[in-house]
Amino acid sequence: MSIQPPETEVVDTFRVACDGGEGALGHPRVWLSIPKERGWVECPYCDKKIIHKTAAAD
Repeated sequence: MSIQPPETEVVDTFRVACDGGEGALGHPRVWLSIPKERGWVECPYCDKKIIHKTAAAD
């Protein structure tokens, strides 16, 4: 049995919101800032990896 990798999303802003995306089964909405030097951030609730489009090309 293998573990599914966390979901990833490519965005074009450095400030993003994550709510788990599953309505009532999600999590509280959190606002996250993507560090420009790293180019991505992970949601502390669902481990979703959010990547800025400038870092996605790497």
